[in-house]
This record gives sequence, structure tokens and C-alpha cells, in this order.
Amino acid sequence: MSYSVHETAIVDEGAQIGEGSRVWHFVHVCGGAHIGKNVSMGQNVFIGNKVTIGDNCKIQNNVSVYDNVHLEEGVFCGPSMVFTNVYNPRSLIERKDEYRDTLVKKGATLGANCTIVCGATIGRFAFVGAGAVINKDVPDYALVVGVPGKQIGWMSEFGEQLDLPVSGNGETRCKHTDVIYRLVNGSLEKVER
Repeated sequence: MSYSVHETAIVDEGAQIGEGSRVWHFVHVCGGAHIGKNVSMGQNVFIGNKVTIGDNCKIQNNVSVYDNVHLEEGVFCGPSMVFTNVYNPRSLIERKDEYRDTLVKKGATLGANCTIVCGATIGRFAFVGAGAVINKDVPDYALVVGVPGKQIGWMSEFGEQLDLPVSGNGETRCKHTDVIYRLVNGSLEKVER
């Protein structure tokens, strides 16, 4: 086995887990899950059957990644954050054929105790603040906080807020990496040199 599993964890037959990944205390990985390399799954994490998790993701304690949730490379899921997969659940009505896909793109951060309502796409390197409730798509590099989630700024790939307005145009440089970011008509892009 090229990954580590704590003795209290359950990994169902058929689960695919990449090299160097770590499955900690009381984790349950269902048999249909596809998990990349160097993924850390903290205590009490649940990974459903129809789930894909890219390389180098960190899933902190008490997170359930339900069916139809897909995490690209380098996603950070903060402690006790929540995914859903049914938009209008009822205990007495079966809606498993109504699951909505949720996509979290490369490098995004989902802060502690935030909630991602199913059907949303979280953009590349976006940053969802602790406790936020996301009920619509989040743009690449956006900083979103509050209930319901509202964009209040932009974040660098390094994870620092950029000195730019939420909308309009502008350009700035990340203080830590010297990378330039350009805002054009309310959409942020990294300037490649």
C-alpha cells in the first residue's frame, strides 16, 4: 500500500487512493471514490462513492464529501465545512436522482464551517471565508464572505488579499511572490511573464 491508513479508518474495497495520501482517525472512504496523491483526510472525514479528489488536497476534520462533489488539485477544505448534494431535501422523499454536481477548482480554499450549496462551482484559487454560505458560482480568485456569500475582494494564488476593487479594472502585484494580477471588467487574471 502506497498510502497510510489509521487502524480506526474504513476504506471500502474498490476505493482508489493515490501514493502518499493519509487517511486519519475514524475516516470512511467509500468504494467508488477516486482520491489523488498526497491527499490528507483528517479525523472523522467521510468520502462518498461518486467523488473525485485531486492531488495535494487537504480535507480537515469533520468534513463529509458527498456524492457528486469534485475537488481539483490543491483544494483546502477547512474544519467542519459542509457540502450538500440535494438542493431541496426531504426525509420522506427520495431524491438521489436529483443530485447536483459541485465543482471546486484548483487551489481554492473553503474556510472552516462554510457551507457550499450543491450545484455551485468554486473558481480557481478562490477563497471562501469561515462560516460563509455559498449558493451560487464563485469566480476565480474571488474572496467571498458572509451569509449569503458576497464577494468583497480578490486573493492571490499565495493566499493574500490583493489591493483591487471588486469590480472595474486595475492591476496589482502580490507582495509575497511579485506576481502581477490584472482586473479587466470585473474578472481577475494572473499575468504570465
